[in-house]
Amino acid sequence: MPDTPNSDFLKPKGDYKNLVAYKKSECIYDMTCFFVEHYLPQYGDRTVDQMVQAARSGKQNIVEGNETGTTSMETAIKLLNVAKASLKELLEDYEDYLRTHNMTLWDTNNQKFINARQWCKEHNQPEDFIRVCNLRDAETVANIALIMLHQTDYLLRKLIDKFKEDFLEKGGIREQMSTARREWRDAHK
Repeated sequence: MPDTPNSDFLKPKGDYKNLVAYKKSECIYDMTCFFVEHYLPQYGDRTVDQMVQAARSGKQNIVEGNETGTTSMETAIKLLNVAKASLKELLEDYEDYLRTHNMTLWDTNNQKFINARQWCKEHNQPEDFIRVCNLRDAETVANIALIMLHQTDYLLRKLIDKFKEDFLEKGGIREQMSTARREWRDAHK
């Protein structure tokens, strides 16, 4: 029997920068900063701050949720849900922008939507999105952001499901620590 049975109870969840949900949220944050700078009035409109903060909150809560998952699955799941909620708020802001500016929200059967969705699936680098934003109008940028927000929401749901599965399989940190301690004592009798 090994010297440290079940010693992986404080095993890190992995580098958040490798999570596709995080990469996409970073693109969303950069796109949102671009969008508000180019298409929204910079003074007197709280929407600018709200959109940037919602994008930032989505990204930062993925970081914190992933890191917290080492010691608290409950907190990790809550933070990932906060990330989802923040990004849903941002999604609403982009939809509001399109509606209030008489612009088109692309339907899923629209060829522009189909092409953009595929492109977004294949790209996770902020510089790719900023390059595209510089070449497109506000309607296109908002629709691309919406596609990314939907893709990220899907990935966050999958990540939350993985954390829930890990909790059911391994239990919480207290259970894992108690099990490891019992196994260590049994191995050292």
